[in-house]
Amino acid sequence: MIKATDKIWHNGKFIGWDDAKIHVLSHVTSYGSSVFEGIRCYATAAGPAIFRGTEHMRRLHDSAKIYRITIPYSINELVTAMHEVVRLNKLESCYVRPLVFRGYGDLGVLPTKETPIETYVACWEWGKYLGAEAMEQGVDVCVSSWTRLAPNTLPTLSKAGANYMNSQLIRMEANANGYSEGIALDVSGYVCEGSGENVFVVRDGKILTPPIGSSVLPGITRDTVITLARDLGISVTETLIPREMLYIADEVFFSGTAAEISPIRSVDRIPVGAGKRGPVTEKLQKAFFALVEGKSADPYGWLAAVGHPVAQPVGTR
Repeated sequence: MIKATDKIWHNGKFIGWDDAKIHVLSHVTSYGSSVFEGIRCYATAAGPAIFRGTEHMRRLHDSAKIYRITIPYSINELVTAMHEVVRLNKLESCYVRPLVFRGYGDLGVLPTKETPIETYVACWEWGKYLGAEAMEQGVDVCVSSWTRLAPNTLPTLSKAGANYMNSQLIRMEANANGYSEGIALDVSGYVCEGSGENVFVVRDGKILTPPIGSSVLPGITRDTVITLARDLGISVTETLIPREMLYIADEVFFSGTAAEISPIRSVDRIPVGAGKRGPVTEKLQKAFFALVEGKSADPYGWLAAVGHPVAQPVGTR
């Protein structure tokens, strides 16, 4: 159950948590016409700081553009709104959810000028997505019977609500069969991603991860992991990964805003490596958490103190 906070930002104004309501016949409830983001705010010695907020808001705009949704607020305006909602709710660490959707107006599939665009930014306290013990012990996952979205069907470069119906099938099946998460294959049978995480495979000290063309979401944490790994002198290759590589890998781990960097200890009940977190995953975790918690240098300007939403670099590597 979400722990309610005090304020939510809606279309340029702050409203009460319980006032954030929509009509049952809003366009989004029938057709899944929403795009969203998930962003972490971390507690640091200098106060709460938002991680890669501008990059997330840029992706929100990209997601909306793909679906012909015009967000009436700039990237910088949304970044400022995000900082303000965290500040007003007086949270030291939290999860931030920007959400844009087609609201109450016409109800045909075709959106019209009578279908308004609603924009919200909310935040709440949220711990470790796969459980605190998972960060060290790892999680047990399966290869899902559900395939990830095929190219030219639903666009996977967009973080759209509709896409997550597929994610729900993956996660519900995994849960029903006693696993923490599922890994989906792409339409060609190669490793794609989890229900809400990117996947990395380690073999002989080198990292492999599926390319964007394998229907993966271009994860902000994925980009972070690739950047940190290369800074640490670890080879990273974006390439097609056959399913069986999951079984013979030395390490496998997830990345994502919610999952952060989470090791995988078994796939289809086959132990990964030694059946626990491996040294490459651990090294990346230490580098990642030192950075996001403000305990190490931030050479890329990824952290922004709440209340100081300075422009951050939006390009990748």
